[in-house]
Order: sequence, then structure tokens, then C-alpha cells
Amino acid sequence: MSLLEQIQSPADLKRVPRAELPRLAQEVRDFLISTCARTGGHIGAGLGVVELTIALHYVLDTPTDLLVWDVGHQGYPHKVLTGRRDRFDTLRQEHGLSGFLKRTESPYDTFGAGHAATSISAAIGMAIGRDLKGGREKVFAVIGDGSLSSGLAYEGLNNAGASKSDICIILNDNEMSIAPNVGAMHKYLTQVQRNPLYNRLREKIGNFVEQHEPLGQLLRKWEESVKGFLTPGVLFEELGFRYFGPIDGHDTEQLVETFKAVREMDTPRLVHVVTQKGKGFPAGEHVEKWHALPAGHDPATGKQLKPASGNPNWTAVFGKGLVEIMAERPDVVAITAAMPSGTGTNAVQKAHPGRYYDVGIAEGHAVTFAAGLATQGIRPVAAIYSTFLQRGYDNIVHDVAIQSLPVVFAMDRAGLVGEDGETHMGLYDIAYMLAVPNMIVTAPKDGTELLGLLKAGLAQDEAPFCTRLPRDTSPDVPADAATIAPVPHATWEVLRTGKDRVAVLAVGTMVAESLAAAETLGAEGLDVTVVNCRYLKPYDAITLQAILAQHTHVLTVEEGTVVNGFGAMISSVIHRDAPDVRVMVHGVPDRIIYAASRKRQLAQCGLDAAGIAGRLRALHAAESETVTG
Repeated sequence: MSLLEQIQSPADLKRVPRAELPRLAQEVRDFLISTCARTGGHIGAGLGVVELTIALHYVLDTPTDLLVWDVGHQGYPHKVLTGRRDRFDTLRQEHGLSGFLKRTESPYDTFGAGHAATSISAAIGMAIGRDLKGGREKVFAVIGDGSLSSGLAYEGLNNAGASKSDICIILNDNEMSIAPNVGAMHKYLTQVQRNPLYNRLREKIGNFVEQHEPLGQLLRKWEESVKGFLTPGVLFEELGFRYFGPIDGHDTEQLVETFKAVREMDTPRLVHVVTQKGKGFPAGEHVEKWHALPAGHDPATGKQLKPASGNPNWTAVFGKGLVEIMAERPDVVAITAAMPSGTGTNAVQKAHPGRYYDVGIAEGHAVTFAAGLATQGIRPVAAIYSTFLQRGYDNIVHDVAIQSLPVVFAMDRAGLVGEDGETHMGLYDIAYMLAVPNMIVTAPKDGTELLGLLKAGLAQDEAPFCTRLPRDTSPDVPADAATIAPVPHATWEVLRTGKDRVAVLAVGTMVAESLAAAETLGAEGLDVTVVNCRYLKPYDAITLQAILAQHTHVLTVEEGTVVNGFGAMISSVIHRDAPDVRVMVHGVPDRIIYAASRKRQLAQCGLDAAGIAGRLRALHAAESETVTG
């Protein structure tokens, strides 16, 4: 039996001789590589923290001691060592293990985490809560995988260092987030790694102080006065932390000894651990491509066993089209927040490197940075995941909308996102963007319309503009952007004119599903109208009035929350303008949507053709009852 097979909890881990921990680390790494080849998942970060995870659980008394992770995909080894190894084949599947940290899944998951930079803020809250209750448990927070480019991390550090509370921060420095790290903090940490002089000197001074009083204290004061010249690690010390490191994050003996020492302390301390993202992955290390891999890949190469075929995905369409638009428009720039491949802007990075900006995991900064560019006549396109853009909402309102600055937001992963689960759902952007004054809100039905809307957003300079990119394959293969005309402002498209008095107002991805539903119903004798509502705000008032004049029942369909979404907005307009028209609002219900395939999620929400057809049958029945009555 392997060492890993004997471990069902950290209690079992503590019985493993320390000399055997490197062997265990290799077994965990092999297990993750082989399992994720079948399930898919965010493999790179987890492979980098195997030894770190083993050492933490080896030293701490978890779950009594609280271990808090951010960037939940760092938690794969943590899940393996805390009783979930036997369920790992269900990773990121419906009713299976979450791809992130989840409080309801295990008592060892002390704080839910799918986004970056939450661990320090959560951990200081836990530490203060413990202090208020008179507890003695230790609180350790792991932050890493590029999270120090996020402003929330510094807010947490500032508070934690000043608190004087018993808390330990583990900085997992792998020089990566999803792509290689950017910015001054990355350079700063690199300096720390390359300058071990201060740590050696401090160790010698510490030994001298213990043996020579009071001369040792004078030496300590001297050290404090010059330490800024000796190491960049002074930043963390000035914030109120005892700084330890940098140490090798793949040396289990050094990790265990360090954590044993810092566990006994009771003031804020920070351990700087240097790791290698993707360590041990046969197909290569420190490559953005291996951050996350789909199910069914060859672990030796990272390539899909069944290569994808057919149309490109929406993200690829956007990236290619933006490159072509930027070739025509020298005033256009692209901004991403540490997600170049995830947003398609990696294509811009290659084609127009002088007009590409990766600001790190800092969405709020990305938005205000774009606003600043816009004041100078530059046309920024900020490509950010819908779920991540939520972190920049105040910046959208305060810095962009109030000033009517023409920033274009391309919101990737808008709608249901499949196996990434509840932390990454882009279900709220329609609702939150509709609420923003001056914001033009759009959603394309296909890739060609996406590029037409993008050009429309850049053609005007009076208001901010947003559009949506689903996590799916584009229904079409667009021509070059140069040949695509901007979509006329505030216009809808009547794609199907039915004889019955039932109409569908469809948004974005729901246009194709609504047309498919209409074809099904047509064969049953129900002939409905389908409208592509590509501009949600401002809406097409002329087309809407024509629809209301000819129909008694309207179904709105959107791949977003029904609460305060397009349906809610347009139904209030219809109630005002045509109170006799009955409106049914259809979208994602007001509940958390968990991991499953995107196809399955659409079906669960009734947002596939069959579900929409069922709603339309119900509306038609209501229309028939109205006529009979």
C-alpha cells in the first residue's frame, strides 16, 4: 500500500515519518496528474503547493487550527489529504467535489474561495473572532498564485499587521498567477528571493543577542536601522509582521521546521515560500496553458485526446476580432486583469504589444485605469470575466459611468460556466450593468454580431459600453472584422414573424435556443415571433411598440438572473405602455447554480430549446384561455 492510500485525514499524515514526506509528496503529485487528466481542472497551482500543504497539515492541528486558502484551486492537495481522495474522480462534476474551497464540503475548508486574495481578510476576521471568544487555536492563511497583485491583499495585510493578533500569513510566491506575474510587487518579491544576506545576518545577530546582553541589544537596534539596505523583506516588517524567508517551498524538512517555529509565536508573522507552479507536470512547467486543463487530456503532453473541432469559442472570436479592429484603430488599447488567454487578449499581446496592458489580479484598478485612458482620448477595451468584474463595480459607477467615459467592457464567461461552478458564474452582469446610469448594455447572438457590437461601442464616444461573451462555442465563424459593420445603435432584430400572438424577446445566447424552440412549436401548429434583443439598454422602442401592437403575450429569455434582469426591466416598460399584454420572464432562477456541464445547467434552468418551448406552450395556453374567455 502506498503512503497516500493510508491517509484519510491529517491525523494519519502525522504518523508518517518526516523522512518519508518527500515520497508522499511525489505520490500526491502523481495522483493529481493522473486524476485531473480524466476530470480536468486547475492543475498547475495545486502541483506547486504539494509540499507546502503536507507541511502545514503535518504541523498544524487542523481543523481545530484554522487553515485558510485563497485561489481555491491551490486546494487540490489539501482536499486529497483531508479525506476526499476517494471522491476525486468527481472533481468539478455535478454533485461531485468542488474545484474550489467550500465550507459545506468539509470542516477543513474553513472559508469558501474561488477568487483571489480573500484569505488574509478572512483569516484576520477569524483571528479577531477567536480573540473575542478567548480561544487559543492558530490561524494560518495561504495567499499566492499572483494574489499579491490584488488590492484586497494589501488591505488585509495592513489590518492584520496592525492588529498584533496571533496570525500567520504564508506567501506562496510562484512568480505566476495564471500568466506570468506583472507589476512592481513581482519585481519586489524577485529581489527578496535573490537577496538572502539579511536572513543569514539576522540569524547570526539573533544567536549573538541570546548570548551577549546588553551588547546584543545594541546590535539588534543597529540591525533594525539598516535592515532596509539589506533586504526588500523590510516591507512586511514595516507592516507589522515578523518576516521569515524566502524558503524553498519544495523542501519538506525546511518547511516543517519553519512552521513548527512560527506556530509557537503569537504575533503577526509572514513566511515567504518560493514554489514552482506546475511542478512535476510532464508536459512542462510555468506555462499558462497548464494552469487549467479540460477533461480527457494526455498528462504527458497536456493535449486533448480528442482534439476539439468545429467553430471557435467566443473568446477566440473576440481576441481575433479585437486584433483586427486595433489594426484599423490606433487609438484602441486592450486591458486584462491577469487573464490573457481566458479573455482572448493574448492575441492582442502578440499582435499589438505596445497597446496591451495586463494589470494583474486587480479588476477595480483595471476599470479606473481604463477611465483614466479614456480621458485622454484613448479607447480602452477592458476584457474581464463577468464574475471578476463584480469586484470593480464601484469603479464602474464612480469612475466610468458618472463621468460618461467611453470605456468598452467585454465580459467573458457571461452566463452559465459549467464545471467552474458557483464562484465563477457570470449570471449577474445584465442586472448590475442595467442599473448603471449611462451604460449601454448589449448581448450578441453570434460571433459576427459580437464584433459588430464591439465596433459600435468603439464608434461612439459618449457613454460606457458593455457586451457579453459566453463560455461556449460561437454559432458561426465570423469574417474579418474589417468587413463587419457596426450594429446600429439601440436596434433589435425580428428574426421570425409568427402568426400567433405570442412573441419571444431573446437575449444573446438565448436567440438560437428560442429559434430552435420556435421551429419545434411550429411543427405542433404554434407559430411564434422571435426577436433578437441585442441592445438591452437602450432598448429598441420602435420595434417593441410594433411587437406589443401585434401580440398579447410576451416571453423574455435571458442567460442571467431573473432578479432585476432584462426581463424585469422590459416587463415594467410593457406594463406601462401596454398593460393588457401578459409578460412571462424566463432566466436563471434566484438560487446558487452549482457545477455541472453547461448543457446540463441550461437544461436545469429551462434555458435550452426544450425548456423555452415548454414556457411558450404555457403562454399559448394562457393566450387561448384569454381569447375563449
